[in-house]
Amino acid sequence: MHPSIHAKTNPDKPAYIMAYSGETVTYGELEARSNQAAHLFRSLGANAGDSVAFFIENHPRYYELLWAAQRSGLRFTCLSSKLTTGEVEYIVKDCEAKVFVASLALAETALSVAPLIPGVALFMVGGEAGPYRSYETARAAFPTTPIADETAGRAMLYSSGTTGRPKGVKRAGEVDPAIDAPNGLAMIGQALYGWNTDSVYLSPAPLYHAAPLGWSMAVMAMGGTVIMMERYDPEDALRFIEKYKVTTAQWVPTHFVRMLKLPPEVRTRYDLSSLTAVFHAAAPCPVPVKEQMIAWWGPIVNEYYAGTEGNGFCIINSEEWLAHKGSVGRGMTAQVRICDDEGNPLPPRAEGLVFFEGGGEFEYHGDPAKTAESRNQHGWTTLGDVGWVDEEGFLYLTDRKSFMIISGGVNIYPQEIENLLIGHPKVADVAVVGAPDEEMGEKVVAVIQPMDWTDAGDALRTELMAYARANLSHVKAPRLLDFMEELPRHQTGKLYKRLIRDAYWGKTGAKIG
Repeated sequence: MHPSIHAKTNPDKPAYIMAYSGETVTYGELEARSNQAAHLFRSLGANAGDSVAFFIENHPRYYELLWAAQRSGLRFTCLSSKLTTGEVEYIVKDCEAKVFVASLALAETALSVAPLIPGVALFMVGGEAGPYRSYETARAAFPTTPIADETAGRAMLYSSGTTGRPKGVKRAGEVDPAIDAPNGLAMIGQALYGWNTDSVYLSPAPLYHAAPLGWSMAVMAMGGTVIMMERYDPEDALRFIEKYKVTTAQWVPTHFVRMLKLPPEVRTRYDLSSLTAVFHAAAPCPVPVKEQMIAWWGPIVNEYYAGTEGNGFCIINSEEWLAHKGSVGRGMTAQVRICDDEGNPLPPRAEGLVFFEGGGEFEYHGDPAKTAESRNQHGWTTLGDVGWVDEEGFLYLTDRKSFMIISGGVNIYPQEIENLLIGHPKVADVAVVGAPDEEMGEKVVAVIQPMDWTDAGDALRTELMAYARANLSHVKAPRLLDFMEELPRHQTGKLYKRLIRDAYWGKTGAKIG
């Protein structure tokens, strides 16, 4: 299963369509362009096992770059289009990219990071600026036939690390060198959601996320068609389902919330009868939201729980969920284990750390300590989530990744924000937590202990909010900033962050000033 196969058998079939512009790229065109880009990578000294990094919004050239890297045996790292200069610099250096491809739309950040990554070949899609050469022009100079040493590459996406810096997730095990080896996600899509070569998949999320990246490439591996939204709009998503006769799609709960907030006459305006199976993940879905989605779309709403690490995969369909509301499903690729702080298995309905037994192995690039922390004495692996299972093996999550904040399906690591704010001269201590948000699921809240309590007020709040926005990407900047005279810390220095977080979730009587 690979686009190259479909390019031979059905070259004129659309591999993907840009939803708003309507730009269509066929399998024949994707094959030719990804071959050219593979030759370009080789000419730059990027050989099998090397890394390339992409800093691009949802753009029509994205997929040809991904498939070029895949057929060249490269590790490809996709960066969020919302990152700051420092964040981009860190990831490009950490993944050891030999080639960095940015987009004209992100030129401001790309230009500022260029002098910080010497020795990396710089290209730009959609135009050129400063030291960035036009990717399209460079690619066009190469042949459309395959490179001589094709071998399969894979993604290395970034997840948050123990220091607050993101870490690349490297899945263990040998990669089949054949570029057309079976695609695991495609097989899951076929088995669970009825995917086939006629599938039309709507991708409403940024492609740099693991889920839309993996699922949409899996659709192309099968020979289906991807409809990529350049940006998400709830009514437009419904319109595109009707226009392109979409059969399947992957969502996050925020997408559902925004669609459900549309006026009833808008929600019923579009023909959604082409949908046969949809699925959601990335963040907890409130029970009332999912109830409304199933009532609206029917029993075609599926859910899964997994991580970039690939160590486990839980699934649940609509019928199962209605009987186990709030569950994220049962283990499909590994056995779910709930353990206490010592790593001992717990009985049903006892809350503890969620582990997977027998799932895929992984490591965090350049962080053996974090890799070791993800294992227990049995060799089972965890994503750091807390939950419990019922007597039938259905998993229910009650906490996440050491208070990882998930806002609109985006993972936000609090310590990175705390590390920035604590450096401000007027801040004595800081805790960053997630608070409930009706639309985004969670919002970032910074609780500040000022150096001088008399400074607590609107002036300092404005100053710190501006400081955060100037140094963090937009999605990480706090949406709310409160003050406490003294944060709850143990004498050993341990911060009782749960007490702060629970105050926003109505679980305690703790007072935030």
